[in-house]
Amino acid sequence: MRRLLGGHRLLALVVLACAVHGLTVGREAAAAAGGHGFVRAQGTRFVMNGNPYYANGFNAYWLMSFAADPAQRGKVTAVLGEAAGHGLSVARAWAFSDGGGSDALQYSPGHYNENTFKGLDFVLSEARKYGIKVILSLVNSYDSFGGRKQYVDWARAQGQAIGSADDFFTNPVVKGFYKNHVKTVLTRKNTITGVAYRDDPTILAWELMNEPRCPSDLTGRTMQSWITEMAAHVKSIDGNHMLEAGLEGFYGASSPSRVAAVNPSAYQLGTDFLANNQIPGIDFATVHSYPDLWLSNKDEQAQLSFLGRWLDAHIADARAVLRKPLLIAEFGKSWKDPGYSSGQRDALYGVVYAKIYESARRGGATVGGLFWQLMAAGMDSYRDGYEVVFGEAPSTTGVITTQSRRLHFLGKAFARARRGKQARGKGAGANGGE
Repeated sequence: MRRLLGGHRLLALVVLACAVHGLTVGREAAAAAGGHGFVRAQGTRFVMNGNPYYANGFNAYWLMSFAADPAQRGKVTAVLGEAAGHGLSVARAWAFSDGGGSDALQYSPGHYNENTFKGLDFVLSEARKYGIKVILSLVNSYDSFGGRKQYVDWARAQGQAIGSADDFFTNPVVKGFYKNHVKTVLTRKNTITGVAYRDDPTILAWELMNEPRCPSDLTGRTMQSWITEMAAHVKSIDGNHMLEAGLEGFYGASSPSRVAAVNPSAYQLGTDFLANNQIPGIDFATVHSYPDLWLSNKDEQAQLSFLGRWLDAHIADARAVLRKPLLIAEFGKSWKDPGYSSGQRDALYGVVYAKIYESARRGGATVGGLFWQLMAAGMDSYRDGYEVVFGEAPSTTGVITTQSRRLHFLGKAFARARRGKQARGKGAGANGGE
């Protein structure tokens, strides 16, 4: 892409565009980013309707459960509207809630609560109105919302000899439960829009699992086999959407030097950033970033230094080794951390956003980032320390909105360069025919 538009010239165009437009990015920009086309992975880029697509977005795992409750549904509309107003274009949410009560999405294997499913219908319908694309995760690695533990408990109740939750990845009955859930969600027909999920361009991508881990097999073979099998299953049902595995980004047995130099200590968990993301059917790589959790005994500067190295390694490997797009699918900073200040959170967001922007500007593999997590006002019981409520965090809101503007105008600059190249090509062809 440098050949299309040099780095310095492109940056100047972006800065000029920001100034000319008065640095305003709202629902129109989000709608332009969201659009109504499918987003595809093309080399190391996301593209939609032939143009580069950048994802500045957020996590909001709670959208489906709130949308299923008439008393809370307004918060879904409110938060999507606020997100669009700040130029955010992608939301990541759960398409799972397994066992644990009558309001669960899947209360027993293959049995679903229609009201909760209608909540997910509402989320997709509202997201489309606001021009926001959605990444839907299909199961949890952790026990909250059921997760793989619920699946193995279901199988154990049917007489399966299961040792631990890691048997989720190998037991044929459990794998059958999961495959059925995948098919049920992907073939669901939205009761509001009438569009089957697998045909809905509002969905950016599917995610196999939120933060898969298999610590009982550090060779990585178990996880590699499971992702391979399940990616093929998803693609056999849905050829429209991209797929990602849900990985945190820890390196594994295929790259021991990266394990030693990049992974936080004690975070080799049976996954392998390089091997797992090279599987056919996995369209783009993901990385999560929580230095305050992973290096909790280190000071703020050490955590930020780690974050820079962590992101640099994954950005380089996505471009040179995987040759696939990279999405920073979770990052954040908790106000519960000792000595926390909003300036610390803004600094962390700033590091992440700068890495994304510089990679994108140079035509690299990084396509965006999703902070953890966005909430509406009045969700106090859901606060985990990482939440952002726009009305309560003006400085962080400003950092987020600025990134939306920069990526919006970067995309427009690349699109103009592409159109200009096409026009020059047509002109040369016409002259050659004279």
